[in-house]
Amino acid sequence: MPNDKPPELDLKNWKSFINKQDIFTDSLWLLPERDSSGAHSDIFHGGFIPQLPRQAILRFTKPFDTVIDAFSGYGSTLIECRRWGRHGIGVELDKERFDLAQKRIENEPNNYDAKTFTVHGDSATINFKSLLEKKGLQKASLVVLHPPYHNIIDYGKDQDNLCNAPSLKSFLKKYSEIVENISQAMTTSGYLELVIGDKYENGEWIPLGFYLMNETIKKGFKLKSICIKNIENTIGKRNQIHLWKYRALKSGFYIFKHEYVIFFQKNESSLDTRYKLG
Repeated sequence: MPNDKPPELDLKNWKSFINKQDIFTDSLWLLPERDSSGAHSDIFHGGFIPQLPRQAILRFTKPFDTVIDAFSGYGSTLIECRRWGRHGIGVELDKERFDLAQKRIENEPNNYDAKTFTVHGDSATINFKSLLEKKGLQKASLVVLHPPYHNIIDYGKDQDNLCNAPSLKSFLKKYSEIVENISQAMTTSGYLELVIGDKYENGEWIPLGFYLMNETIKKGFKLKSICIKNIENTIGKRNQIHLWKYRALKSGFYIFKHEYVIFFQKNESSLDTRYKLG
């Protein structure tokens, strides 16, 4: 039998909720380390930090709402869906990550009987509305997007993978197609969380975060917040901080220590109508 009702934001008891669930309400997110509890115990380079979908799930969804992750990778968002009693669908293009994600998700207890499904495919072409109907799920109140930071990390050889986009222009075009496609499977006041970082190329800072933010707005989304996330102990720079400092001084750049967590809403809507005090 399922446990008690999953956690839900109640503005009448908001202080106890945000303290118990460690919910952020400002735009600077300082995380000492990634969560490695439960099925998150194995850590992968380039993997999604579980606290990021968790914050959005607990802020912008209610129990048994639907969450879609269009770049589900190793399944962190769907693990969080199980943990907090939300239904979830994750789409992953790379077969190796897709197979591993299924195993990781199944390792997370499903105390609320949440429905979670993984799909091997391309989020630019999948019919999300049909997929939701087939799985018996309502439209998504939250979409989570953690796309590749263009070509920084190899996420597979499939030419449709954003990490293999031959140019920045084609990268942005493909991302835009995914946003447009997935928006049709969202509720009219649904939220979208975009997690993205920037990159260097040929000695120049490429502001991927701002570019993708602009592409999302052009698809009819309203910008709600731009948050900055920092984690001190990252796999990529662990035990190499002095090397990175030397490179920065030599080449005239600053070391990346942040990523963007950008929130959008599909249509004009007030939280007051979603979480009534009466």
